[in-house]
Amino acid sequence: MVATVYDLGSSRYTNHRRVVLASSLGTVFEWYDFYLYGSLAALIGKHFFSGLNETSQFIFALLAFAAGFAVRPFGAIVFGRLGDLIGRKYTFLITIVIMGLSTFLVGLLPGYASIGTAAPVILIALRLLQGLALGGEYGGAATYVAEHAPAGKRGLYTSFIQITATFGLFLSLLVILGTRSGMGEDSFNAWGWRIPFLVSSLLLAISVYIRLQLQESPVFRQMKAEGKGSVAPLTEAFGQWKNLKLVILALLGATAGQAVVWYTGQFYALYFLTQSLKIDATTANLLIAAALALGTPFFVFFGWLSDRIGRKTVVLAGCLIAALTYFPIFKGLTHFGNPAIEQAAAAAPVTVLADPNRCSFQFDPVGKTKFTSSCDVAKSYLAKKGIPYANQAAPAGAVAIVQVGEQRIESFEGGGLDSAAFAAKGKAFGEQASAALGQAGYPEKADPARANKTMLVLLLAILVLYVTMVYGPIAAWLVEMFPTRIRYTSMSLPYHIGNGWFGGFVPTIGFMLVAWKGDIYYGLWYPILVAAAGFVIGLLFLRETKDTDITTG
Repeated sequence: MVATVYDLGSSRYTNHRRVVLASSLGTVFEWYDFYLYGSLAALIGKHFFSGLNETSQFIFALLAFAAGFAVRPFGAIVFGRLGDLIGRKYTFLITIVIMGLSTFLVGLLPGYASIGTAAPVILIALRLLQGLALGGEYGGAATYVAEHAPAGKRGLYTSFIQITATFGLFLSLLVILGTRSGMGEDSFNAWGWRIPFLVSSLLLAISVYIRLQLQESPVFRQMKAEGKGSVAPLTEAFGQWKNLKLVILALLGATAGQAVVWYTGQFYALYFLTQSLKIDATTANLLIAAALALGTPFFVFFGWLSDRIGRKTVVLAGCLIAALTYFPIFKGLTHFGNPAIEQAAAAAPVTVLADPNRCSFQFDPVGKTKFTSSCDVAKSYLAKKGIPYANQAAPAGAVAIVQVGEQRIESFEGGGLDSAAFAAKGKAFGEQASAALGQAGYPEKADPARANKTMLVLLLAILVLYVTMVYGPIAAWLVEMFPTRIRYTSMSLPYHIGNGWFGGFVPTIGFMLVAWKGDIYYGLWYPILVAAAGFVIGLLFLRETKDTDITTG
């Protein structure tokens, strides 16, 4: 059957290499657009959410980033249906235009200081458009390449699509670093951060040109010629339990675990370096870029390996190994990236002694809540400084105390104080706490002279290696699970729920957990538990698909 498909009208079909190259290049540019926001989240928080306190700025900027992920499943439904009805090529041509224009407009959007609350509202709307477009992009590109690939090489061919996400991130980092170094830190922070977004217009033009050169997938064209296409892809994909059950299992047993490993290894690792370890942004981006350069070839290796030993084996092994080793790897990042924090925490641990009932979960998305209890004042200060701390319950009604080693600094109750009095007491508390932390050896920023950059790159490369294990074979695995007539729709939804919801919220959930508990490693529990659950469910309920004939159905 495979030979028939590829021999039928073979002169009309695009060369395999050209298909892979064209699909991959277009997708690289689309991921570039999407990743710009993630890489510049801290700056975007300051420009578009400046009405909030500093901690809420960063968390809300991450939430706006996550909003793009949240709508990806809806994009998968809309564009997946179109892809199964009218074809793969035209659908992912539409998605790249939406993505590119949305990104370009972010570069032109005035900030909060200019247009007030309209700025974050429009920003989030553009992020939603990006997420919708990306929801239709991946399924189209992966399906298109897989349906061109020869039998026995689908893992290898689709692994080049998997590289595009990392190349997109890599390209965004290079453009950001080049712009930042070329114009200086102050100018970049003030307005130069917009340039990488505006550059996307050039990438959009290149991407559209590339995709216009492609022809429709031979498997899809044959299906249409034989009259076997689905007239109601959504109903068939999700309205019939046999297929819906497979969609659910693909989500819980494959894509959810793959997604948290991917986003932990790239985005969460970057935020951990800059927010928790206080490594400057340029250095952190260069470290991530070096790790990506070392790890990226393994996307192809693990895609090829999955053609030999199976998709399931490779993906689930990556989930399990990641879940077992995240804690020691991130502790190693602290040891080699900012050893002063590690040494100070061991010699003079910080503890917040407070009445638990007076401690809030300090996340204020609209900037209206005032965190004035003594516990909130203490924890807000420590979170802003990136100081790890433990919690200890104090008697009801007691004023919170920050204990740094043997030193004790009493916080204050801010309720009922006017803004001037609150600011004065906050300044006095901050000066006392800062002096105690300084004496205990807690650094304001990481000391570059004490960082072991070789070991940092090695540890980050290991995290990227896990990413390549779970992500390299995932496209082939998903394509092979579903029949041709509903493949685009069926595979897109679990992929984008997994990556958009489970994976996209890793940085947000992780840092909210850190801010809540004070333990800089506490946020790792989220990806660890999801990856472990995915390993168990995938092992028990998903089948191996590498020898599946995808030209039928």
